[in-house]
Amino acid sequence: MTSPNPVPTHPRGGLYFEDFEVGHVFRHRLTRTVTQMDNMLFSNMTLNPQPLHIDAHFCATETEWGRPLMNSLFTLGLMIGISVNDTTVGTTIGNLGMTDVRFPAPLFEGDSIRVETEVAAKRESRSRPDAGLVEFLHRAYKQDGTLVAECRRQAFMRRRPAEAA
Repeated sequence: MTSPNPVPTHPRGGLYFEDFEVGHVFRHRLTRTVTQMDNMLFSNMTLNPQPLHIDAHFCATETEWGRPLMNSLFTLGLMIGISVNDTTVGTTIGNLGMTDVRFPAPLFEGDSIRVETEVAAKRESRSRPDAGLVEFLHRAYKQDGTLVAECRRQAFMRRRPAEAA
């Protein structure tokens, strides 16, 4: 997706603080099918032995789901990761926090997700004239349109350099 304003983006493609318009919704082009390997690698890399994610027999015999659930922190990271290419690549100074994280429906191996990001709020930094704060509302949906994840993310964003204005 292009910038909501007809202005140059960062050389890597990210938008600057000034480019974000409150209420604008990005419908990200990248989509992703999640796999058993994603679930196993992420759970093992984060030392999470929860059988709900890594043990098919446990899930089939001892859970209401009957199969492994995707690790929710993987889902959160993937949702935000999908948004980066269209919004913040090269222009984020840092993430300030994530709130209102929810997983209203399960995500399973083999599901495909798409992501939308709404610009919920923004304000200039009080301490740094070269930066601003942008609040994003990220939402991930699986292939049938079911909302599987959402969160609010506060990002510390670069302002447009004077020579690029």
